[in-house]
Amino acid sequence: MVRRISRIVLFIFFHLFADVKVIGMENIPAQGSYVAVSNHLGRLDPALVYYLLTRKDVYLLVAEKYQKYAFIRWLVKQLGGTFIDRYNADYRTLRFALERLENGGVLALAPEGTRSRSVALTHAWPGASYLAAKAGVPVLPVGVTGTEDVVVKDRLRHFKRIHIHIRVGTPFMLPSLSRQERDKILQQSTDEIMCQIAALLPPAYRGVYADHPRLAELLQITPSQA
Repeated sequence: MVRRISRIVLFIFFHLFADVKVIGMENIPAQGSYVAVSNHLGRLDPALVYYLLTRKDVYLLVAEKYQKYAFIRWLVKQLGGTFIDRYNADYRTLRFALERLENGGVLALAPEGTRSRSVALTHAWPGASYLAAKAGVPVLPVGVTGTEDVVVKDRLRHFKRIHIHIRVGTPFMLPSLSRQERDKILQQSTDEIMCQIAALLPPAYRGVYADHPRLAELLQITPSQA
């Protein structure tokens, strides 16, 4: 019930206060497990997950710093999500995420682990690549612009609509993990995820992955967003 009400509220909010343009909706799997990954610009990003993905089995991993707020704790619980310790080995959350994926659910998270202060991509953590590889499920890359906190606050303050652009890429698989080269594969997979996201973003948003060789390859296949 809370999930349904939340989606109604979000639909009304985005309909009234935002102009949301989505490219690549056809790339979103209608069924089956996958890990949805995106860049992280502002506090509005988690709301976009439930606005964009209408399935009932979508789960968010929320940064541990928000656990101190009673309302957010209640809302995360009602929506079926959980909190993740970004700075320590959080085996409880990893088990939670893997169980949801193994049961056919969708996991949504930002590999960077926190909002980018400069809007450009920062170095990512390997959590997303580990979960996708361990569960053997596709990764769905998503690039978002227009949700920067300072931009959202300024436009709402001046009664202007928020212009949000979302670009959904093609799902892809990561190689399985091996004990011998686990760390190397995780790093390569994490770079792959971030370059896939970077390819969906304008140049100014690509950050530390702007000069990555893999991004250059991807841009030859899929032209960047203008």
